[in-house]
Amino acid sequence: MEAKLIGLGIETFKMALMLALPGLLTGMFIGLAVSIFQATTQINEMTLSFIPKILGVAIVIVLTMPWMLNSMIDFSTNIFNMIPNFIE
Repeated sequence: MEAKLIGLGIETFKMALMLALPGLLTGMFIGLAVSIFQATTQINEMTLSFIPKILGVAIVIVLTMPWMLNSMIDFSTNIFNMIPNFIE
């Protein structure tokens, strides 16, 4: 029983990481590109780094939303199907 719950917790963390990864990676790469641009031009404006990250992450989330939704629906369906296994 405890092993099943630990496995379920691990799968939950994997799903959370998988769903968060596209947005996090986009923010990281855009932040790196903006930092390199700021370092080469010596422009240190805060909004220059903030706005491109917000726009990039929003675009990636909109583009990956169908995949995220399908992944969450499959995960939730599997969890609901596993409920009888946890009741003993």
